[in-house]
Amino acid sequence: MSKLRSMRDAIAEFVPDGASVAMGLQMEQMIPFAAGHEMIRQKKHGLTLIGPISDILFDQLIGAGCVEQIIAAWVGNVMMGSAYNFRRAVEQDGMKVFNLSNFAVALALQAGAMGVPFLPTKTALGTDTAKGNHFFYQIFSPFAPKESLWAVRALNPDVTIVHVQRADREGNAHCWGNFGVMIEGVRAAKRVIVMAEEIVEPELIASDPNRTIIPGFLVNAVVECPYGAHPSPVQGYYNRDNDFFREYHGQTKTKADSDTWLDRWVYSTPDRQAYLYRLGSDRVEALGVKEHAYAAQADFGY
Repeated sequence: MSKLRSMRDAIAEFVPDGASVAMGLQMEQMIPFAAGHEMIRQKKHGLTLIGPISDILFDQLIGAGCVEQIIAAWVGNVMMGSAYNFRRAVEQDGMKVFNLSNFAVALALQAGAMGVPFLPTKTALGTDTAKGNHFFYQIFSPFAPKESLWAVRALNPDVTIVHVQRADREGNAHCWGNFGVMIEGVRAAKRVIVMAEEIVEPELIASDPNRTIIPGFLVNAVVECPYGAHPSPVQGYYNRDNDFFREYHGQTKTKADSDTWLDRWVYSTPDRQAYLYRLGSDRVEALGVKEHAYAAQADFGY
């Protein structure tokens, strides 16, 4: 049965108010901005956002009033530094933030994927990361009783949203480039939404099984969404829009500025096609791949 949905329907069905949502799991690439924008349009609220590095997507959701708390390694504008909505929410409104390292996020999601309550680690020993943080609990090794460890609490997001290069209608997805903690996030989640640059026939996915990073049986909805990760890059499809990140930094310094930005780029663009039209065909074309670098053909025959 086809799991193909519109972005509007996928977000409406699988991202309820109050949900914990994992996004930005592939670090600075393939961030599912189109999904975040649809959450803003649908006025989702009370969300817990989970991710290692979300770049400016989390900041936009915070600015729109969608977020109750953050579980992350870092929130901001990777290119420019601070993210103004995030800072305002923490400093002025007291938004709760659970600080984890990138590795601790990976461990928490891996524990969730494995169905265990925690995973032991030495990471964060000797730091203040674990101070007052209920995601860490001190334990001692049963094999070397004097060895101190941290137990990192498992994370099982209500929904994980990822962006990939291509998928079929059943959600079997090909992805290449930096995976970050995408695989752990997908396997740990209760629901999964896959955004793809293109929907292809199952035969194409089956032709390269080792590249099928996400099996369809884990996926609840798949959305065809070209340029759905803009302004972050998608390897083999388009580059990072560095100017967009610079512009966002300068256009969101105050709450009023941020509201104006959201009105222009989210509320008044009902879907990704309208967003791309506003971006402009010249700018979109300029982001395209300049020099292709194809993998060598693999022979799966006998």
